This record gives sequence, C-alpha cells and structure tokens, in this order.
Amino acid sequence: MGTTMHLEVVSAEEPIYSGPAEFLVAPGSEGELGIYPRHTPLLTRVKPGSLRIKVPLKDEEELVYVSGGILEVQPQQVTVLADTAVRAHDIDEAKAMAAQQAAEEAMRNKTSRLEIAKAQAELAEAMAQLAAIRKLRKK
Repeated sequence: MGTTMHLEVVSAEEPIYSGPAEFLVAPGSEGELGIYPRHTPLLTRVKPGSLRIKVPLKDEEELVYVSGGILEVQPQQVTVLADTAVRAHDIDEAKAMAAQQAAEEAMRNKTSRLEIAKAQAELAEAMAQLAAIRKLRKK
C-alpha cells in the first residue's frame, strides 16, 4: 500500500485514463505539480499542457494533453477534470500547427483587449499541443 494511487483523467467528451499511477506531473496554474501517492489534499486549476502519468509496470510515461481544467488530490485518489483531453499520440500535428499560425495572425490583426486575450489563449493551447507532440517524439 502507498506505492500507487488511483488516477482518473476525464474530459467533457470521454474518460481518458482510469487506473493506478505511481506519480502524476501536471501543468498547474502556478507551475508544474508533481503528485505522488498520499499527497496532501489539493484543489487547483490546470493550464494547457501535458500530463505525465507513470503507470505501474510500464517503462514509458503516458502523455495526455489537457487544454485546462481542475485537478483534485485526495490521499488515495487523484482526479483531473479537463476541458479537453487527448492522448499525445492522438494529436494531429498539422492541425495544431495551423491553429498556432491562425492564433499568431489573429494577434497581429486584433485591436480590442478581448480579441487579443482570446488569440493569446488560442496560441497557448496550440503551443501546448505541439510541446506534447515533441515530448512524445523524444521518447
């Protein structure tokens, strides 16, 4: 007991992962979080980026891109409620690059603060998807 925790990663569309995990690394709103079994209870926002999941008996970490959401930590259970979640190997690189280019173009052409903020959020999401793809390729 104590070497794993139960992890649930779900998005609005579908469950992504449900099972044991030795640890989880998540992109928290204030920085990257490392979660191990019996972690102190915690509730925080998740920003766009990659979840790194260490699954028992597997050498490679599982990567899941999340666009944002909520992370809840209890002593034996961790739940990530993501706005959008996609396994890294399922991300369409061409689509992510096109989204990045569109967001960069939108930032150049927008004048209101709201339009600029929306374009910045879209750019951050596209860049996080591309970073998840690059991490997956390094393995």
